[in-house]
Amino acid sequence: MKQLALVFLGGGLGSTLRYGFSKYLNNYENGIPYGTFAANILGSLLIGIILGLALKNETLSQNTVLFLATGFCGGFTTFSTFAYENHVFLKSGDFMSFAFYTLASFVVGFAMVFLGIWLVKYI
Repeated sequence: MKQLALVFLGGGLGSTLRYGFSKYLNNYENGIPYGTFAANILGSLLIGIILGLALKNETLSQNTVLFLATGFCGGFTTFSTFAYENHVFLKSGDFMSFAFYTLASFVVGFAMVFLGIWLVKYI
């Protein structure tokens, strides 16, 4: 039960922060939803750092990983919103924004996970 509570609390914090990013950075009338992009990229870096720390000398407890990685990062990042925003691009015929947003999200997202793990390993 404690583990469920940790995921619940972390997810609530992450979702609340993502809402703030979206509210202040997304502008659906002018192209790329920068708030969602920023949340997903920052979340990717954070999960790389968190899981890198968890693997390195087991410096984080299982409960801390559940709270931060599963809860907070899971609530902070959002694949469903990303998918919906791409649907909107396609429906409106904005293929350039669709291509840029999708490619940038995947490439930069993966790079941030790897960077987070690398930072923990070598710094």
